[in-house]
Amino acid sequence: MRLVKQIPHEHLLVQLHQYNDKYLLSITLDDYEQHFKVPVTEVADLNQLEQQLNNAFYSECLQDFIRMRARWLQLLSNTHHD
Repeated sequence: MRLVKQIPHEHLLVQLHQYNDKYLLSITLDDYEQHFKVPVTEVADLNQLEQQLNNAFYSECLQDFIRMRARWLQLLSNTHHD
């Protein structure tokens, strides 16, 4: 897997990799990750793809991370009570 670009963001680690004819957009916050796969043939311009990653998209990703963390902590809490 080849790192194509690291996209600056204030709170998230945003990286674009290329692997097996796909771009893999990886978004990381602490111990949580989200991945989005896009065929290389569907991306004509990487700069255009980067511009589409707007504040609304990142805000939704952040909310997903919050929900993921809550579910994980709930699972751990339930495990300790069993």
